[in-house]
Amino acid sequence: MTVLPWTRRPLVGFDVETTGTDVENDRIVTATVVRWGGPLPTLVRNWRSNMGGAEISAGATRIHGITTEQARAEGDPAAVVVTQIVEVLSEYASQSWPIVVMNAPFDLTILERECARYGVRSLWNSTPVVLDPWVLDKHLDRYRKGKRTLVDLCHHYRVKLEGGAHNSEVDAKAACGVVWKIGQRYPWVGREDVGELHEMQARWARELYEDRRAWQLQQTGTCDESPWDWPLIPVPSEVEA
Repeated sequence: MTVLPWTRRPLVGFDVETTGTDVENDRIVTATVVRWGGPLPTLVRNWRSNMGGAEISAGATRIHGITTEQARAEGDPAAVVVTQIVEVLSEYASQSWPIVVMNAPFDLTILERECARYGVRSLWNSTPVVLDPWVLDKHLDRYRKGKRTLVDLCHHYRVKLEGGAHNSEVDAKAACGVVWKIGQRYPWVGREDVGELHEMQARWARELYEDRRAWQLQQTGTCDESPWDWPLIPVPSEVEA
């Protein structure tokens, strides 16, 4: 049976907005899973969490515009939100549709820590494959000058942002658009098996991380020693063990 290239099958965009930037302790505020592209119509699932009583930092509110009071009043119980997100992503992963996540180690690690916090089955039990537009773009066009935020990548690959950035639905759709455009611009990437492409990104991301650490050492004499991996950051206690 002929398998269609991933650029002709559905992509699954995933994005979260959070209480802050600490993957170990911050919480999901909003999340979106979007089925995008391929022969099927776009399908969007959105969630807002009450964060289990946590607070949104002032800096995070400035970015996504949601206050602690709004999230607590309008959000569903955090455990329910996390359970439903994993159920939807796992169903899509079971169909071998790649999960598209901009800066995957942040969003996927936040989700994994939320799963542990509430006793929810890990997404990784479903063995998802991940496509990360930042890793793909940085490896394939490494020496291009300028920033590589999602907004920047949308501009570079001519993907329309359907609303303001830092909205989980807008960002999830945009990430899918960027990844699809990358698959078109680099035909060998678009033809590659997504499982192989997942493994390639893991290697590329590690190389980029080590290059950044080397640059930090050269510039300052110190470097980031916090645990890191792609697409999921290991639990610090596991690294220490």
